[in-house]
Amino acid sequence: MSNIKILITDPISEKGIELFNNEGMEVLYKPESSHDEINNLVHDIDAWIVRSGTKIRKENIEDAKKLQIIGRAGVGIDNIDIESATQNGIIVMNVPDGNTISAAEHTMSMMFALSRNIVSGHTSLINGQWKRSQLVGNELQNKKMGVVGLGKIGREVIKRCLSFEMKIIGYDPYVSADSFSDDKITVVDFETLVQESDYITLHLPINDSTRNLFTTKQFKMMKSSAKIINVARGGIINEKDLCEALDNNLISGAAIDVFEKEPLDNSSPLVKCKNILLTPHLGASTFEAKEGVTLSICNQVIKYFQDNQLNNAINIPISDISLINKLKSYYKLSELMGLIQSQLAEWPISSVKVFCYGSAEDSKSIGLAVLKGLLSNITDNRINFINASTIAKERSISFSHVYSNDDIPYLNVIEVQVKSENQTITLSGSVFSENHIRIINIMGFDVDLKPEGKMLFIKNGDVPGVIGKIGTILGQKNINISGYLLSKMDNKNYAYSIIKIDSKVDELTIKEINNLSEIQEIKQLHL
Repeated sequence: MSNIKILITDPISEKGIELFNNEGMEVLYKPESSHDEINNLVHDIDAWIVRSGTKIRKENIEDAKKLQIIGRAGVGIDNIDIESATQNGIIVMNVPDGNTISAAEHTMSMMFALSRNIVSGHTSLINGQWKRSQLVGNELQNKKMGVVGLGKIGREVIKRCLSFEMKIIGYDPYVSADSFSDDKITVVDFETLVQESDYITLHLPINDSTRNLFTTKQFKMMKSSAKIINVARGGIINEKDLCEALDNNLISGAAIDVFEKEPLDNSSPLVKCKNILLTPHLGASTFEAKEGVTLSICNQVIKYFQDNQLNNAINIPISDISLINKLKSYYKLSELMGLIQSQLAEWPISSVKVFCYGSAEDSKSIGLAVLKGLLSNITDNRINFINASTIAKERSISFSHVYSNDDIPYLNVIEVQVKSENQTITLSGSVFSENHIRIINIMGFDVDLKPEGKMLFIKNGDVPGVIGKIGTILGQKNINISGYLLSKMDNKNYAYSIIKIDSKVDELTIKEINNLSEIQEIKQLHL
């Protein structure tokens, strides 16, 4: 592999560079290069390794004519233009589990420091003060820990809290109580967790449903002695409301590692409020995590060039590269169908079934594409075709895929059936050509829907005047309708309306539409 050239533009362990050298690859180690320097380096590279510092932009990707693979030494890939990489046929890989232990241990460190006034004690001593009687802390034994987000990091935190004989309650809207057979862990609703916990730790992604999850409303519900810890994502806690809660003694302390805007500015109210512990996004900053993710991503890149193995590929759905171009339209449709289901279904979901017909033959990879779309907004982990089924299993979601050669009225059909406790939602879609994909059936009602943009999905009574009433409300709110699709059946007294809109509809407007007597259900979708 002497002709392979690897560009590395962020600091990594020397052991990773040695791995490439041992394979005879040429390494360009250029950490902390400027944007202009990077532009001059990318023209004849085969692989590009980064951490979080380098921004890989569309123009870099388009200039890198030989580039085959981008490797992210870590989890987050916000610094990489994934869409542009995919469009240019470049594989993007990451290391999804490399930071789990470090993040869990940092959570524990923050809790210890907060509980025993470690920072205040240190600061008072170096300032010549002896405040022993003023810095009385709390024991963790028998305290109730509320874990919000029960994915891999949340579960590692639980494991450690149990060793301190804490009582554990957990909440995750996407995880069923059946996922935890251990009687030492109780899954509760969000309000109960907020009200009963002595400590609350957050382990969630940041999205529309988790942004500002904790505001003044939640702080007023918490015990005045409670403490909150966030080593997950900035924005889950409203920073202004947190400061007011601390200053007004609504809660007794907070430990924050992640922020709405990073780096944290000195003008932030967080730096001035009392009883708070701040660290500069150190959750993954350990030597072990950094070396571990470096070695993992370097080995993944080597295996790709050796035998075309695709481990932890973000944007490539299968391990057989030769099938990618043939099936990419099916994957695009399937992922969008999963994304639609994630917004229509009631969580937690219990099962996902994918049925493939006609030329949609590779039911396994098509099914994984559905899971990728379904799970993409509910976890900190970047969902890919390698880990989608594992993460579904962690959330007690059964997954099956079936191919049938039954006669169908289309060249191909993909049907996705999603079940939760009180609901089953079925969608069907078809690929007509590379750039022509459509949803063709929703809950037995035929449609012709291009899955893109913002839309309202409405189940309404099949009576006159519904379209006018909905249109009037949206018009009064200055929300432009770009398309209105109505599907009805002669033997049903209800219909489905799908309204394409140019901007997001606020919750008050959603409620106003839902209050119309003809409306049975309304969901807002964003694709």
